[in-house]
Amino acid sequence: MSSHARRADVAACSSRAVVHAPPRAIRHRARGQILVVFILGILAIIGIAGLAIDGGGAFAQRRDQQTAADLAALAAANDYLLANNVDQAVARAQAVAAANGFTDGVDDTDVDVSIGESNGIEVHVDVVSRHRNAFLRTLGMASWEITTTAASLAGFPDTAAGAGPFIFSIGAFNNDGTPKYQTATDFGETNGDVPTGEKDIAWTNYGTGNVNTQEVSDIISGTSTINATLTYGEYIGQHNNGEHADLFEEIDTWVAGNDIPVPIVDENGIFQGWATFHVTSASRSDKTVTGYFKSNFVQQKLTIRSCSIDVDCPVYLGSYSLKLVD
Repeated sequence: MSSHARRADVAACSSRAVVHAPPRAIRHRARGQILVVFILGILAIIGIAGLAIDGGGAFAQRRDQQTAADLAALAAANDYLLANNVDQAVARAQAVAAANGFTDGVDDTDVDVSIGESNGIEVHVDVVSRHRNAFLRTLGMASWEITTTAASLAGFPDTAAGAGPFIFSIGAFNNDGTPKYQTATDFGETNGDVPTGEKDIAWTNYGTGNVNTQEVSDIISGTSTINATLTYGEYIGQHNNGEHADLFEEIDTWVAGNDIPVPIVDENGIFQGWATFHVTSASRSDKTVTGYFKSNFVQQKLTIRSCSIDVDCPVYLGSYSLKLVD
């Protein structure tokens, strides 16, 4: 065989051994890789956008939901304070929550209400609802559960120290019940069983018999506690025309700076109702209690419960006391 023929055979074999992929197949593989990267990129964009948009929506819902829980807790506490009916107070809380966009039993929403009396009137409201996601739904997160909690306190005066063992004259109020003294005023003691003028006070132990200085001092400091409900027509003045100079110092030590409910009596020492009084200070030498009235005269009973002022025990001022604590 000639050298020329051998070279031709080698060339033929070489051309048969090399197989070139069609250009179309290469293009298909490239397109497939680009498509995967593109899809992953789209999912990443959706995830970022979803966190921003759905996260912002969830935050806004949580804010609205917290407002609904707060208002529901306040409404229930106020309702229970006035009506003393648990079912009615629970219904009020749920109605207020519904009015603010969160209805119990609708759209996976639960509004749970609990009421206790171990420390005044305690109302706890838990609102659980779901936030419907828009973008993140495509990633398998259709919704998020959002929980908000609110707690409120309300009640009547529940300490003897909180109620203040001195009485004021109904003459300190106008005929419509508004107080005449709404700025710091000196109210003095004229050593009478009952207030002898509209700027006079007298001491009381919320019971009968002579009013003893030490007994009242123990009430002021919280060492002694009492249970009493004062109703219209009861005599609550002194029985001994006692002069209690030491008690002014006790008032200045224990009560100054506080708002307290105080009994209001007529010229005969007969209980008429109560009002809220802010004690600024008290002077032993002048025998005066300085302060001013913060509420109108209320012609209602005054309930005092056994609890001293120096422990963690709230002092409530009838229906005027209503606050969120959580």
